[in-house]
Amino acid sequence: METAAFAPEFSLATCSAALEAALRGPGRAPDGRVWFKESSGRNLKCRDWIAPRAALSKLYPRGQVPEDLIERLLSEYRHRLYIQSCKQTGNGLMLLLDHPALFTQVLGNILLYTRPLKVLSTKKKCVILNCAPLQGNKGPESLTVSHLRAILLVDHLAIVLRQQGWDVHVTPNLPLRTSVGNFLKLLRVTWPCTQQTTSNEETVSSYKEILSESIYTQLGKDKASSNHVQHILPKDALFKVHLKQFVKDKELEGYDANLDMALVKEEALRQIAELQHIVKEENTEECLVIHVVGCEEEFQQQKIDLLWQILNTGRDRVTQKHLVCGSVKVIGENSHINAVQYFQFRRSQMQDASVMKYGNLVQGDLWTEIISSMTSATIRFELLSTAHRSPLNLDLTQAVNISTKGTKSGAFVMYNCARLATLFDHFNKSVQQGLYPKFPETSQLNFSALQEEDVLCQTTQSLSSTKGIRLTINTEAVCKFLVNLSIDFSSYYNRVHILGEPLEHLFNQMFARLQLMKALREVFHTALGTLHITPPSQL
Repeated sequence: METAAFAPEFSLATCSAALEAALRGPGRAPDGRVWFKESSGRNLKCRDWIAPRAALSKLYPRGQVPEDLIERLLSEYRHRLYIQSCKQTGNGLMLLLDHPALFTQVLGNILLYTRPLKVLSTKKKCVILNCAPLQGNKGPESLTVSHLRAILLVDHLAIVLRQQGWDVHVTPNLPLRTSVGNFLKLLRVTWPCTQQTTSNEETVSSYKEILSESIYTQLGKDKASSNHVQHILPKDALFKVHLKQFVKDKELEGYDANLDMALVKEEALRQIAELQHIVKEENTEECLVIHVVGCEEEFQQQKIDLLWQILNTGRDRVTQKHLVCGSVKVIGENSHINAVQYFQFRRSQMQDASVMKYGNLVQGDLWTEIISSMTSATIRFELLSTAHRSPLNLDLTQAVNISTKGTKSGAFVMYNCARLATLFDHFNKSVQQGLYPKFPETSQLNFSALQEEDVLCQTTQSLSSTKGIRLTINTEAVCKFLVNLSIDFSSYYNRVHILGEPLEHLFNQMFARLQLMKALREVFHTALGTLHITPPSQL
């Protein structure tokens, strides 16, 4: 039995659900949304939610909500949802929240909103993320940009699933100090590497024995014909397996209709043996295996999936799923670039952009680290900002440079994180110099001083409305959230002077704004953490 862990008192998701239920009442079937969240700064001054007359007309004659129902809504939800007013107008029902009270709740308890919402379960939850592009001990030069997209997806998914309470294993396990492992380190990818990987020789041998006796193997039990069949197989193939017949017999759905005969090689058996080894080590009732693969290799990975089902004689409960990444098309003179060359190209651009902006200051270990971190962030945003199943066009023409000016890049997000770090560094130094008093307790702040910050606070709250992990995961949502947050913060930062004159009557507004900046910094760092991006302390 599973129960939801503690959730924040307020979130946009719970607020929306409560308001929808209040207007529909018991017994009414959902017929589209009724309430819509306001997002523009101008409208947020008079309403946070609106139930348009057209949507209300599906529930009430002429879209007029009975006054007694509005009174019940206010009576039941005023304090819980921080409602200030709910008025019926010609455009529909307008609901305004008590912003100072809501800001106090959100900004005073920001850690509740940024920590992962786990699901508490009495059962151990095991998941294996099998990164197909890294199977077979290939060198880094063989990795395409499409392969890199899948690798970064695995890295992100592993973090998110661990935060959700899963016991996560990532495969394949790479030998220590390999060129592939070193390349992944440059990208800030955490990957399991050991001095000596498990050989699983006994398991591979048992698999060969199973296949030699299987009714789905062309060799079958016909010993007399085995030499003949072995002779006509390619040199590196061990068996020929009838996958189409297996799918038909087991009434399996979702597999490619073109799957028929499959040649089984040693490499495939070793891949399955490594996965099987983890399953046995976990000793759980059921293990979820997610094959993360590019669309180009999806057909081949389905063969591995079915072959494992044939080899798994029912002793272990394994559920296999496939997370497929769309292809990456590189545009420009570097259209045939591989993953390593792509990284080097972006790093060179980041180096040139830094020198152009900071001149001779760009030297030494600190700047080397900054440029590497910015390069990694740029690549992650480029490859993960698009829905993983969708094809991705990557423009690598020389004319297209990377800088902090474009509002959709990882560099722009990192730049704004650095601005936040610089802001607090300046404030702390000013406190040491006696220009400002120390930061007061949150309970002492008056958030009614925040009048231009509505959009920023609404953006901060929206992080808590994301929940759950699906096989078609929304990695692009994290990237887009960070970009939108950066745009809102940059606009606000350029418009509002946060650290004002050191005058006592201005301190309350300054501290309220700084508390909002603390919350934004926490949100930035939490979201970047799921992408394995270290927030910069300076730029």
